[in-house]
Amino acid sequence: MSKLRLAIVGAGPAGIYAADILLKHERSFDVSIDLFERLPAPYGLVRYGVAPDHPRIKGIVSALRDVLDSGQIRLFGNVNFGTDITLEDLKKHYHAVIFSTGAITDQQLSLPGIEAEGSYGAADFVSWYDGHPDVARTWPLEAKEVAVIGNGNVALDVARMLVKHPEDLLPTEVPDNVYEGLVSSPVTDVHVFGRRGPMQVKFTPLELRELGDMRDVDIVIHDEDFVIDESSQRAIDSNKQIFVINKIFSTWREREAATASRRLHLHFYAKPLEVLSDFHVKGFRYERTEPDGEGGVRGTGEIREIPVQAVYRAVGYFGTALRGIPFDSRRGIIPNHEGQVMNDDNQIVPGVYATGWIKRGPVGLIGHTKSDAMETIQHVVKDQASWWSPESPEDEAVSALLESRGVAFTDLGGWHRLDEKELSRGAERGRERVKVVDREEMMAASRGESH
Repeated sequence: MSKLRLAIVGAGPAGIYAADILLKHERSFDVSIDLFERLPAPYGLVRYGVAPDHPRIKGIVSALRDVLDSGQIRLFGNVNFGTDITLEDLKKHYHAVIFSTGAITDQQLSLPGIEAEGSYGAADFVSWYDGHPDVARTWPLEAKEVAVIGNGNVALDVARMLVKHPEDLLPTEVPDNVYEGLVSSPVTDVHVFGRRGPMQVKFTPLELRELGDMRDVDIVIHDEDFVIDESSQRAIDSNKQIFVINKIFSTWREREAATASRRLHLHFYAKPLEVLSDFHVKGFRYERTEPDGEGGVRGTGEIREIPVQAVYRAVGYFGTALRGIPFDSRRGIIPNHEGQVMNDDNQIVPGVYATGWIKRGPVGLIGHTKSDAMETIQHVVKDQASWWSPESPEDEAVSALLESRGVAFTDLGGWHRLDEKELSRGAERGRERVKVVDREEMMAASRGESH
């Protein structure tokens, strides 16, 4: 076989990096890659999962754009796997498929009262403030006091977006409806809760430092959380990131008394027990924990409560099952061996691969995504003998199939037109970009139509 026709489902970093790595990989065959994305715009969680005030994301987007614009990849946007195109379709037109659909829903948190009105998943809130086309345009920002459960980067993003003064977001690509919603928010205090100590956090020094740079927002931390045990000291001494995090906290502890109009409270050694409610959230109950001497924590029996009117759980993302593809519902991933998808009998499924968070779970940053993609691509290349034998591998066959089904798909040119519209809308207001949020408007822009 002299040519590999490869389908990649999911046009976020994982899928685009996999395409790039394959194109650069030493191999004995030509490659043709089609990238399928259910949204009209590519980039996945880089576009729809990261707070708009993260400037470092621009560099990642630039690298992804360079891959897409290399002229070696076709993009099919607004195409939903499982309905618009199926696994059976892919087998007719490709030799193999890589799924890179990520993890976009919230990990569940089993906690009394978590279903109360005013209790939200962080992933849904992130989708709202990032202008995801499939969520409502409004968000109920009615609470003065808010609890955020979690100690990862998403928890800090959510807390920062809730407490930051909206006008300080205007230089970013924050959508208009999001800015207007945040302006109406009465919030004064956001409380972030972590079960373990400040030296066991999952966020990065960069994320932490950004909190301290917010205008008219005081960071409130408590000396009782900074009695450093042996395990924490070892982490400080051996891990450069934890060393820097400790320095940031130490600087904050020396600051003068709070005077700002808004406050962000960081609570450590706080195990969630219950969301207090009378149909609507009215408080948060937790147990103080302490180091157990082995790097973990144990309960102290001391119970505390604080009044809040909203709770956001930011305890991780979770993958979504795909039609006809094996799925581990406990871990939220496609079961696999180094990217080779495994069936229920633990046997490798020929021609089917996975990469990114749907492969390994929602952990790790961009660097992990690249090494992850490399591992999967190595198997794709080695597995040539077990590739599918497509009956219609011609490039135009897939376009014809989608058109015959009435699928209004977009291509790379369509994405360029949408991208240009967002940039021009931003330029009109002295901003870099203003996102198009509505799906129909996105599609119209992709077709070069006014809306």
